[in-house]
Amino acid sequence: MLLNRWQSKRYSPSMTKLAHLMKRGAEFLGCEVAIMCGAMSWVSERNLVSAISNAGGFGVIACGAMTPELLDAEIAATKALTTRPFGVNLITMHPQIMELITVCAKHKVGHIVLAGGLPPKGSIEAIKEAGAKVLCFAPALTLAKKFARSGVDALIIEGSEAGGHIGPVSTSVLAQEILPELGDQLPIFVAGGIGRGGLMASYLEMGAAGVQLGTRFVCAHESIAHPNFKQAFLRANARDAVASVQIDPRLPVIPVRALKNKGTEEFTRKQIEVAGKLDRGEIDMEAAQLEIETYWAGALRRAVIDGDVEYGSVMAGQSVGMVHVERPVADIIAKLMREAEEALAR
Repeated sequence: MLLNRWQSKRYSPSMTKLAHLMKRGAEFLGCEVAIMCGAMSWVSERNLVSAISNAGGFGVIACGAMTPELLDAEIAATKALTTRPFGVNLITMHPQIMELITVCAKHKVGHIVLAGGLPPKGSIEAIKEAGAKVLCFAPALTLAKKFARSGVDALIIEGSEAGGHIGPVSTSVLAQEILPELGDQLPIFVAGGIGRGGLMASYLEMGAAGVQLGTRFVCAHESIAHPNFKQAFLRANARDAVASVQIDPRLPVIPVRALKNKGTEEFTRKQIEVAGKLDRGEIDMEAAQLEIETYWAGALRRAVIDGDVEYGSVMAGQSVGMVHVERPVADIIAKLMREAEEALAR
């Protein structure tokens, strides 16, 4: 039964309402509570993903730049840690995306999240032919409508408050634009800036099928993030999580929200360096953009795995100021549910 581990403790009217509000999203994901974990490269791997699914939520593997072989091994390792459903996040610009979809199909992954831009031709069809559900990120109403027409099974609307790569519009505005228009057509999960259960309950009441949180899970006991990375989160406040700045209009850079450090300044210098190569004709635009993305991938690994929080990229959402202690995943989800119930009771 949905939410049974919480309902067994207390059959309050507010919990009954919370169960009703979460029912659509939980049934779509095949889990107990409609709380997805955002796919954070180097963080959303087998240990955190399985812990979230085992706690009743929905873990999502961040494929990132993995090869098909690495993704194959990661899915297998995750399946060894949980029998509950979990998903895989694939970057649409990955040069081997069709092979990655085949790997997911081999393991019968039930949900695939496509992120980073418009899905390449044939990718949505390939996922659906394998029997999986497709979720896409929609940073604008026009794109959300386009995805709905193209046959995606659910949407994730993520605002600029989120960590990592972000769009220009806040979560609250996107929710007001998209939920009334498309909430009845397909499940919509809201992400960006959610740190407490009260806001989660508000979006559910607005028509969201569920929510997605990333920053909130970084300091879970089960997260493999380096202790330095976690300490940076625990010390930070909302104003420390800043968006990167684009230096050269010829070199479009999707903004990234991360904690301000020396690495933030380093990225500015990196953009100037790459723009100079463009000026001198040493590289073309595609190579320039690839160099920028490669920089981010390396900088994130330095921070998450190696613990270099000075020059690495400490990607974090503005809700980082609400992360105060390191605790088990199950406690984080239980606290969110408690807070949501209390908000509904009020």
